[in-house]
Amino acid sequence: MKKNSNKTGRATSRTPEYPSRLRAFVTLLTGRICLVAIVLLVISPLQAQPENFPERPVTIVVPFGVGGSADRMTRTMANYFADALGQPVNVINRPGAGTLIGANYFLSRPDDGYTILASGFSPYLINTVINGSADYGIDDFAYLNFQWFDEDLIALYRDAPYRDLSELLTAIRDHPKSVRGAVVKGSAGHLTANLLLEANGIPPQNLNLVAYNSGGLARAAVAGGVVDFIIISARGCEGIAEYLKPLAVNNDVPNEVWQVPPLNELLRPLGTRVPVLPGSIRGYAMSSAFRAAYPERFEVIQEALLKTLSNPELQNLLDQASIGRRWIGPEASTDLMKENFELYTSYSHLIQ
Repeated sequence: MKKNSNKTGRATSRTPEYPSRLRAFVTLLTGRICLVAIVLLVISPLQAQPENFPERPVTIVVPFGVGGSADRMTRTMANYFADALGQPVNVINRPGAGTLIGANYFLSRPDDGYTILASGFSPYLINTVINGSADYGIDDFAYLNFQWFDEDLIALYRDAPYRDLSELLTAIRDHPKSVRGAVVKGSAGHLTANLLLEANGIPPQNLNLVAYNSGGLARAAVAGGVVDFIIISARGCEGIAEYLKPLAVNNDVPNEVWQVPPLNELLRPLGTRVPVLPGSIRGYAMSSAFRAAYPERFEVIQEALLKTLSNPELQNLLDQASIGRRWIGPEASTDLMKENFELYTSYSHLIQ
């Protein structure tokens, strides 16, 4: 059999010989590929391990002052929440502008899961969106849980010269500016007061309505006889019960604690009614950007909050302090926020 030959006449095989430099490069490249493959095999199991979140303290922002309802809820739960998370929980207050300041501060923090917002989402955060002063919308928040639902109490000052709701409304109609009322600015009670006037054909300017920046100030006003009546969250009024003559609650059912009927039951003889408002809804939220970027971390926070609210010792403390402790979860909280946003949007002209 004839062999191939080159120009020198030396016999050659079918596989050409590489030049020495090329052979050295191929050998080096092959070695590096093998090394990279070994490294990848070693570190890939480490990458598959779940992250240890949280790895440092978590901060909860409360957009109200110290001692308010959202603040009391958060501080009562903080240590138990810290135990469930395995990290300390710090509570800071950023009050002002109907939760606008606190919400803006919260949204300015990194979307990494180490900052949580505890607020009165309805109606306070909703109102900051509706009135146009907020740069955010309700979809910028990922709601963890709404746990504290509060209906509004309509109550007279104990020495006010009115026996019932009918006499109060008659006085507002017939004697403009003679009746003074207290509400928290932008609250469900603020809206209810204006709905009462509208439903009964009373010009809003007839009522001397004082809109306070906090529930504490509004309650102090009625307890001191500065105003004739108040419409405010029922829970939180226990401390001034001796100064009140309760009339009704804006709900579908009577209130057993205050022993008063639903508001629309008292309005029925007058031939009028008002929408039943949900009152204040308090709970916790993250940013929607965080939930989208770190869904696993969101689950960790959610599960820790559920574990916290399931603690019997904490449940007892919350009950003693008349603080709500319901668990409805992220999806139901989100749906409720959207429903309330639509409701308040419909009547926003009454609390501008």
